[in-house]
Amino acid sequence: MSTPAAIPSRRPYLIRAIYDWALEAGFTPYLLIAADQPGVTVPSAFVRDGRIALDISPMAVRGLDLRRDPIYFSARFGGAPHDIWVPSAAVLAVYARENGEGVMFGEPEPAAAVAGPPGDGQDHGSSDGREPPPEAPRPSGRPKLRVVK
Repeated sequence: MSTPAAIPSRRPYLIRAIYDWALEAGFTPYLLIAADQPGVTVPSAFVRDGRIALDISPMAVRGLDLRRDPIYFSARFGGAPHDIWVPSAAVLAVYARENGEGVMFGEPEPAAAVAGPPGDGQDHGSSDGREPPPEAPRPSGRPKLRVVK
């Protein structure tokens, strides 16, 4: 009898599902992260008791792709842009801010090979050589809104 292959983590699938549900319901999706886990890159000034809650709504982040691990996106904290790297193993919960509904995972999963930001001085075991998506050009001038009937 052969040994079964390692079962993939269910966290990435549940994170995507709750994210999609929250957006469809008009809620704001958040991630609760164990900021002290290997491969996590978040602004340390906003970490409290080793945890950080991140708004991952489309209005709050740029370049979010929940189909890859680690989760990568760019966000502003205190007006300054930051690149965020979060292995799904470090996600403790994904939930809607407005009602708190979502999935609580509990403790972080053990991470065998965690990919992190390029050039951070640590070998995170990344095999795909993935780099952050290029920044889209910023529009010049003031935003223009118009009423569509």
